Amino acid sequence: MATDSDEVELAGIQFFGKMAASIAHDIKNVLAVINENAGLLQDICFMADRGKPADLARLKKIAGDVKDQVQRADRIVTAMNRFAHSADEPSTETDLGELTALLGLLATRFAVMRGVEIVTPAPSVPVPVTTFPFGLLSLLWICLDCTMTATGSGKTVELVAERTTDGAVVRLRRFEQTNVASVANIARDRLSALRQALNATIAADETNTELVVRLPKGC
Repeated sequence: MATDSDEVELAGIQFFGKMAASIAHDIKNVLAVINENAGLLQDICFMADRGKPADLARLKKIAGDVKDQVQRADRIVTAMNRFAHSADEPSTETDLGELTALLGLLATRFAVMRGVEIVTPAPSVPVPVTTFPFGLLSLLWICLDCTMTATGSGKTVELVAERTTDGAVVRLRRFEQTNVASVANIARDRLSALRQALNATIAADETNTELVVRLPKGC
């Protein structure tokens, strides 16, 4: 019979696998574009061998396109590195604003597939929490996944990290009025063991149409 610990571990493995597959897909897309530009360079060299002058404007464009893809790959790998290291320590102080920004990056491909935009405004002040960063990312991902499924006509989801007197909160905004309570129930059901492990609560703020994830100072 599965225990709460087993459920937390399984949720973490599934989350890691989902994100790793998405990152691999993004990297393959970058490589495909670079490979396409390599083919264009080969065509230019082939024509030059036959006496046709190289088109410098075209060469500059190819170089610019390759540089753009290298920068894109660097952003992807940097996010992947931060994600991988989120599992290093079972309890450490981390900035919740930076963690929500990282989740926004990791979830970009899933959002695009659903026609949703993720916005992660930077908090005006640091939002420190002591937690298991990987576990918290996993919890927030499921909340975000539920939110993107139920997002309203604006097709935008905001992940807002805020300090509170007794800890911190993450607010997931831009719902349709009727969806908030049902999404909160779904998220709570999917995250029962993980919520307990992180000492987190999930509630619906129907007045402001927000899903609120509340974290103590030391979770």
